[in-house]
Amino acid sequence: MSAERAGLFEGEDSAWRCRWCAATPLYQRYHDGEWGFPVTDDRRLFEKLCLEGFQAGLSWLTILNKREAFRRGFADFDAERMARFGPADVERLLADAGIVRHRGKIESAINNAHRVIELRREFGSLAAYAWGFEPEPASRPKRITHAALQSFTTSAESIAMSKDLKKRGWSFVGPTTVYAFMQAMGLVNDHIEGCHARELALKARAKLKPPRQAGR
Repeated sequence: MSAERAGLFEGEDSAWRCRWCAATPLYQRYHDGEWGFPVTDDRRLFEKLCLEGFQAGLSWLTILNKREAFRRGFADFDAERMARFGPADVERLLADAGIVRHRGKIESAINNAHRVIELRREFGSLAAYAWGFEPEPASRPKRITHAALQSFTTSAESIAMSKDLKKRGWSFVGPTTVYAFMQAMGLVNDHIEGCHARELALKARAKLKPPRQAGR
């Protein structure tokens, strides 16, 4: 494969996509319409932070295949409802074969629901807080190539956000987890040059006015 096509594959529709999504049509739909597109909806942002925590040690495709079951089990990632979960809910979730049944990760998601409510009180929304860590465009590579992407597991911003979240009592939010969150939610655009979704995500970001933090 030429350097220009490294990290890409051509789909049955003749569109070129990032190779990581080649496994299934569901994965390709996620790549085409979600990954890298900017998100300012608090529920979706919180869902992604939770699911990235559940992904630790697993593949994202495993989590994506279980996403609807996670949504049912975790009250559609409504932080206020999740914050009311108690021991019985933890046991209910541990018995749910549709999700990843890991007590520590389940308890972490419930803990983080309390923490996101605290963030909203301070910043106005989770979106306003998260987008405050968006990298300056000048700090990003001019071209996102397959070779460059191999080194993108963390960034200065994901390290800073991870550190701040942990200080606020969040768990399962290491720098790699936070960078994957930033990639998925469009705080960075890591679609490889030549991927048909890259320009679509760039256009979506150009239209977006990031939410401002309350009182700032």
